[in-house]
Amino acid sequence: MKQTTGRWAFWIDRGGTFTDVVARTPEGRIVTHKLLSEDPRHYPDAAIEGIRRILGLSPEDPIPEERIAEVRMGTTVATNALLERKGEPVLLAITEGFGDALQIGYQNRPDIFARKIERPQPLYDDVVEIRERISPTGEIVVPLDVERTEWEIGQAWAQGFRAIAIVLMHGYRHPVHERRVAQIARKIGFSQISVSHETSPLIRLIRRGDTTVVDAALSPVLRRYVAAVTRELGRIPLRFMQSNGGLADAVFFRGRDAILSGPAGGIVGAAQAARKAGFSRIIAFDMGGTSTDVSLFDGTYDRTNETTIAGVRLCVPMMRIHTVAAGGGSILHFDGGRLRVGPDSAGADPGPACYRRGGPLTVTDCNVITGRIDPAAFPHVFGAEGDAPLDTEIVREGFARLAREITRATGKTYTPESVAEGFLEVAVERMARAIKQVSIRRGHDVRTFTLVAFGGAAGQHACKVADALGIDAIFLHPLGGLLSAYGMGLADLRVVRQQTVELPLSADVIPSLTETLELLSREARAQLERQGIPAERIDVMHRLHIRYEGTDVPLEIPFDTLDRMIDEFDVQYRKRFGFTMPEKGLIVAAAAIEAVGGSMPVEAETRLPPPTPRMPRSSRTTRIFTGGRWIEAAFHRREELCAGDRFEGPALVVEPHATTVVEPGWQAWVDGAANLRLQRKRPRSRRRLSPRRADPVMVEIFNNLFMSIAEQMGEALANTAYSVNIKERLD
Repeated sequence: MKQTTGRWAFWIDRGGTFTDVVARTPEGRIVTHKLLSEDPRHYPDAAIEGIRRILGLSPEDPIPEERIAEVRMGTTVATNALLERKGEPVLLAITEGFGDALQIGYQNRPDIFARKIERPQPLYDDVVEIRERISPTGEIVVPLDVERTEWEIGQAWAQGFRAIAIVLMHGYRHPVHERRVAQIARKIGFSQISVSHETSPLIRLIRRGDTTVVDAALSPVLRRYVAAVTRELGRIPLRFMQSNGGLADAVFFRGRDAILSGPAGGIVGAAQAARKAGFSRIIAFDMGGTSTDVSLFDGTYDRTNETTIAGVRLCVPMMRIHTVAAGGGSILHFDGGRLRVGPDSAGADPGPACYRRGGPLTVTDCNVITGRIDPAAFPHVFGAEGDAPLDTEIVREGFARLAREITRATGKTYTPESVAEGFLEVAVERMARAIKQVSIRRGHDVRTFTLVAFGGAAGQHACKVADALGIDAIFLHPLGGLLSAYGMGLADLRVVRQQTVELPLSADVIPSLTETLELLSREARAQLERQGIPAERIDVMHRLHIRYEGTDVPLEIPFDTLDRMIDEFDVQYRKRFGFTMPEKGLIVAAAAIEAVGGSMPVEAETRLPPPTPRMPRSSRTTRIFTGGRWIEAAFHRREELCAGDRFEGPALVVEPHATTVVEPGWQAWVDGAANLRLQRKRPRSRRRLSPRRADPVMVEIFNNLFMSIAEQMGEALANTAYSVNIKERLD
């Protein structure tokens, strides 16, 4: 990668509600900007507008190519297209007799307790069944009917299809027929051809098929967006964050790798910032306007090869990120007996009620009425002219109406503030449940981790979430409100390659495994070198996916000697499931490599002297509603805090792009790198429940707790089961 000194570098996270822009000036300083992701009255694209504003350009001025070294971006364009089913119309070409296979799937219920089953809408729009069949050993059982295939695919092209997903039985291992069908589609004129042995060369037809369809549906959407950005940027290098936590040049950015583009940048930023501060075990807690993303970092990035997003089963390496619809814009509901938060969101337009666009009450409005957000300190970007503050009156009126409704339904008197605090407790429990998904479920003691809170809304809830999980330490970076964008600047270019093996692990297969890994390594190195990474700055890690014979959940083990791999598998399996099965043989499910091209450091490493402790004087006090009452809280502006400052909660720490609430019982201090660290100092209090009257807040909290127990038990059973009914249908 070329040295970027002397020119600007931009790192951009285009989220569902806000777009965050972090820029490094030619002198090495960091400047930031935040703007709404959708504001068609003022600009067509938020990322380009952010660059213009930082450089002081008018809408008519061209982007100066000579002043910018590179642009790195994470985007929700592909994610939104997947969620809203607005991808390119896709033709699915699949082996004859399997036309309904992806729709049937594993026959599991999306919501196991729902009485009315609503299956997700398929991503493909039509199917052609290809007359062909290759056996698992490579024997051609039914030759490819070329003439019929040409006619059927040609008919689909005449109907307007331009994207095709080719998924043939056993194509992951024997791709000769898939390649021939791809040649036919290319000759006919299809502009997007996704082939399963290239998109996801792993066993399991359903996940391989869904992944290929996703790639076919989303890649054209991404290409159009990339083309629009490139028209504005000209020849400025443009790189995108992939779901696996690595960057890729725009020409290599594909639909299958874009689903977690934005959240992955946050995990990289959180892990690298925390590692620099001395933390090696963290829970990344990214709460934005639309949703909350959580992930675990235990010295290495926690990745998965199989996941389900928006009802689509994906089989591609990506960060293990659990997302819940509990962001600042999550809409509040009362159904007559309990309080619910989300899953629907007000988004950026109309946004929360306080945004002055006629939006509904949301989590952000809860924070406004309870004093966790100071309207005077919040950016004044609302109203017709885009310069008005948050509207507190409309928020108070909305909660007053809701309090009267809940009082009538329950017979218990509620104030607007107590209703808002109740909704916040429900949201906190949902976020804590998400963190359990990536920690406790996978054998980790969450109490030994540090909670790294970032995103525009995380600081307002960090103490409450930590209390719900028993975590005693919280870490907040100076750029916590824009850490996903900052993470783009810390990321490396990465290429991940995988290949199905499905052989017993023994000394006899080590040579063939070595050969497979070396072949994958050469391919990955070549791709990084084409992106400008010198060969001497490329590191390659070799891994195997190993499972017990008869089970379905492989663990990723570093490639080493046979004995060491067996020992490491036993350690990881016992940690994950609590037992081992030494009588069972081990199967190598797949070989995998990860090639990493070193990025330029964002800022020089400096050793700072230990800060001198002192008690800062707050500029004023404010009031926050917590524990059912109003209390006085210190008000600090983060830019006025100095290294060594220590103060007790309750307190509000306000900065341009985020607010942190230091709850009672917590202590905050600023370290030498301007990071804000929170530590629990007093034992947590327990809430007393009334035995006489149902509390709509606790009804929903216990509903979430019981559901979490059922889900954890179900996942442990599915991961260790032999029965297809249990491990696939979840019956």
